[in-house]
Amino acid sequence: MSVPTISPGKTRIGWIGTGVMGNSMCGHLIKAGFSATVYTRTPAKAEHLVNLGAKWAASPKEVAETSDVIFAIVGFPQDVREVFLGEKGALAGSKKGNILVDMTTSEPSLAVEIAEAAKAKGVYAVDAPVSGGDIGAREARLSIMIGGDKDVVEALQPCWQAMGKTIVHQGAPGAGQHTKMVNQILISTMMIGVCEALLYGYKAGLNLETVMQSVSTGAAGSWSLSNLGPRMMANNFDPGFFVEHFVKDMGIALAESKRMGLSLPGLALAEQLYLSVKARGFGRNGTHALLLALSEMSGIDWRNRK
Repeated sequence: MSVPTISPGKTRIGWIGTGVMGNSMCGHLIKAGFSATVYTRTPAKAEHLVNLGAKWAASPKEVAETSDVIFAIVGFPQDVREVFLGEKGALAGSKKGNILVDMTTSEPSLAVEIAEAAKAKGVYAVDAPVSGGDIGAREARLSIMIGGDKDVVEALQPCWQAMGKTIVHQGAPGAGQHTKMVNQILISTMMIGVCEALLYGYKAGLNLETVMQSVSTGAAGSWSLSNLGPRMMANNFDPGFFVEHFVKDMGIALAESKRMGLSLPGLALAEQLYLSVKARGFGRNGTHALLLALSEMSGIDWRNRK
């Protein structure tokens, strides 16, 4: 079975999940010339895409019935299972030669399961989680980590290029998800450092803006420091990526680590701290809301600091 040619103006895309990132990502594909059919549990969240010309569908199955390539970026592994493998899922509505693309951060084993179920029906499937948050999604400069057959991944290049800047095929089905776990492990402990450093600078009486000028471009610089540090200083804890989704990701990474016989105490600590963030009611805030929990531990009212 040959992989279909994918090109704007010819290929029909389907999109499932129009949240913080999905809305921008699908919008880029539409602007690149792809016709789109969309589904999300809250229809109002798809209004922007409908205004751009997308058609609305009542289920993932209906999306697949009128699409050639079906993308999804949803919340949790159970959501991934439902939108791809459920009774009204995308696979149920797919025909031979369709391509399923899961861009959710999910379980590597589920990515393999979806790929096997798709193959049995003559459908292709790849896992392609992303990194870059809401900013990367809006500016079409996401890092896309892809697992699946090489020829399918290459055929999807026009789509990848519309959404991302760093596009890397990592290997067989599930490899994209494993790579995203590496990404999340890096971020989990890095975020602790960013938050603790800002707290230290504040308590020492420093001007945090000038401190940022010194440290953000040196050896201590990072994406989290440069992009989320200013948000923390401005008391903007709106989500680029939800705390509750990050807790989910760390749980997946810890489960995979346990299966592989790895001891990752830094990741385990980060998960415990983020569970504390979630317990404080910040589950729907951005991951940088860790600062609020850490400041409370030190008796600092960060939002009302002077």
